Amino acid sequence: MRPLGIVRRIIPCLDVDANVVVKGINFEGLRVMGDPVELASRYEEEGADEIFLLDITATIEGRKTFLRTVRDVAGAINIPLGVGGGIRSLEDADAAFKAGADKVSVNTAAVRNPELITVLSREYGAQSVVVAIDVRRRGNSWRVYVESGKRETNLDGVKWARRAEELGAGELLITSIDADGTRAGYDVELYRAISEVVNIPVIASGGAGKVEHFAEVLKYADAALAASVFHMGLINIQGLKAYLMERGIKVRM
Repeated sequence: MRPLGIVRRIIPCLDVDANVVVKGINFEGLRVMGDPVELASRYEEEGADEIFLLDITATIEGRKTFLRTVRDVAGAINIPLGVGGGIRSLEDADAAFKAGADKVSVNTAAVRNPELITVLSREYGAQSVVVAIDVRRRGNSWRVYVESGKRETNLDGVKWARRAEELGAGELLITSIDADGTRAGYDVELYRAISEVVNIPVIASGGAGKVEHFAEVLKYADAALAASVFHMGLINIQGLKAYLMERGIKVRM
């Protein structure tokens, strides 16, 4: 269990395809949710600690990340911005930082070329490097998937998380594909298992449906990321933080 005295973060995620925010279930059936700049601005006003902007088709389409959207969102907010999708090299990361990103997230590229984590960490500092790991449950373990959840690897999720830290990752963004978009709750066992083997911050992603789900997972994760519950107005970030504070979970109000 993570020490409850540490301030937890609430992070809205903007999955972007063709410059609009989309959201699906289990990484499938995407629906348009809105404009990334408008949503990011709204979430900052509600009290979000940072924003994650993920280009969900850049890797599949073999193209670079969406720098215009990164610039537009970065110019509209004053909280940290994490950017992922299509970042495969030092040059890609540099372009994202110059466009306004505070952190870059690598997923498929890190699996294919683990040394990329080390290169990025040495160049920009570990605090700017997030390794994203998408997993599906396999009995009592979790298998890593790449290419936006389309391709299975032979990597164990918990072991890959520990290896990513060793290579220089400053933070881990762990998404349960099984829980993604279901609003049935986070896979708490997953984050408990990972928090036991790493010392860097863990961001939990996939499954948020009600405020109780955030309280459950933040016992083991340092931050909770969510999308549809915020996009659809089911949960207000300020109200969520008040709920967490009442239950002894420290957040920035």
